Amino acid sequence: MHPSRREALTLALATAGAAAIPAETAGQSRPDAVACDRAPRLHGRPGMEGQRRASLGDGRYVNPVLSGDRPDPSILKDGADYYATFSSFQYYPGIPIWHSRNLIDWTPIAAALRTNIGIVWALDIAKHDGRYFIYIPTLDDSERPQKTFVIHASSMSGPWSEPIDMKLDGFIDPGHAVGEDGQRYLFFNGGRRVRISADGLSAVGPVEHVYSGWPIPDDYVIEGFALEGPKVLRRGEWFYLISGQGGTAGPPTSHMVVVARSRSIDGPWQNCPHNPVVRTLSRDEPWWSRGHGTAVEAPDGSWWLAYHGYENGFRTLGRQMLLEPITWTEDGWPRAAGGDLSTPIAAPRGGLPGPHGTTLSNFSPDMFGTKMQFFDPAKGDYLRRASVDEGVLTLAGQGVGPANSSPLLFVAGDRSYELSVEVEILGTSTAGVTLFYNDKLFCGLAIGPRQLHAYRIGQEERWPPGARIDATRLHIRAVNDENVVTFFYSRDGRNWTKDRSVEVAGYNHNVADGFLSLRPGVFAAGDGRARFRNFRYRARG
Repeated sequence: MHPSRREALTLALATAGAAAIPAETAGQSRPDAVACDRAPRLHGRPGMEGQRRASLGDGRYVNPVLSGDRPDPSILKDGADYYATFSSFQYYPGIPIWHSRNLIDWTPIAAALRTNIGIVWALDIAKHDGRYFIYIPTLDDSERPQKTFVIHASSMSGPWSEPIDMKLDGFIDPGHAVGEDGQRYLFFNGGRRVRISADGLSAVGPVEHVYSGWPIPDDYVIEGFALEGPKVLRRGEWFYLISGQGGTAGPPTSHMVVVARSRSIDGPWQNCPHNPVVRTLSRDEPWWSRGHGTAVEAPDGSWWLAYHGYENGFRTLGRQMLLEPITWTEDGWPRAAGGDLSTPIAAPRGGLPGPHGTTLSNFSPDMFGTKMQFFDPAKGDYLRRASVDEGVLTLAGQGVGPANSSPLLFVAGDRSYELSVEVEILGTSTAGVTLFYNDKLFCGLAIGPRQLHAYRIGQEERWPPGARIDATRLHIRAVNDENVVTFFYSRDGRNWTKDRSVEVAGYNHNVADGFLSLRPGVFAAGDGRARFRNFRYRARG
């Protein structure tokens, strides 16, 4: 992410370097809806509800290691345990934390942030003197639009403290580091750094510029320079500064991972001769805009790079977590060894396998944050809108439709899936199913008093309008077949009527901005309430 993401960018394909990137393919993006030559499917063993799983069961895995919207991954190695968290943007409870013992199998354990402090961008998790910290950059519409917060806990599963305003404004993507002098620091976008207090809760020095990034060649087709996502690794006698550059989205060849190193936390920083360490070279690769990396040591002592990327043809799924091995040159530079991630990779050894993912079907009182999240909820006790009793979700209405209803959504990591739920409206509410990007771009089907309501491209359908229906309870089903979504309804949950189909490949960041993903879920609008029963999710194919 970078704060200049709304700026118009002039991109040109120069003739220099054409031998490395064919001129007819280099960096030229086509809409996802027509990317018919996208990479073939690679599947691990099916997981819960048929969901994607990376492990092949034979010591190999295929990417993504964590499918669906997992942007800006930050990974902490804590003994035999690994913890990962991601940008959570407008979704609350925010900052879901995932746990692994082998870097391949991941399960959610907590959501660290309940208080709405704005749009949460790329953060960093750290452990220092036996305590855990998460450094959080936010964006809001206040007089101080870009702030840095910190939360802390004695355990990664919480409870986490309330967010503390560090009074560090105008920066994003904090990366925690400890220098050779034992002092603690935060690195930020744009190659900036500040020393922080021994307790990690405040700044104690000026913000300094310490690194100018890697000079991107003129013939690279990128979104922008965008030096961001700094992660500092200390290995041997060197500090390694791992950064993202090139822009998070835009053309498929934009994003990249670059590395610099220094013998001191104070620099000077020398760029790696092999930069960029990771980059998508062609739109024909299976993963686009690969970048924002964190280096992590596996249980067997090998090194790996976790980062995010868009799946070719499926920007709607958001930026998914990818993993590839690192080798080290004799003179101490890292080189990524996973190629374009189009083939299976030997998994890290020495760790313990475990369950992967989480079931998405059914409602439970503990699902908020680890499974489902509200989009842009009102500040305050937004969780009071919802309750779950014996598998039945009751949701108070808000707004007049999906756009301002603060829908309750979940991350879907499958190219194709179906979901169904029984909806009961109480009072004058309108409630149903939505696939939601943001308040201006969504689709869905809902039941209101005496009428169905259909939505497409962020507005209610007027032609044809929703059918008249004399019911207050209805089953609604959505089938997403590789970005073509078909909605059905039924009175009894067995005999279904097709309502309409919607093409949603364009419901993504390059069209609508915001760095989000197309998330399915439920909503309730109006003055009444709605009850949701028998919620089911199943991956398809």
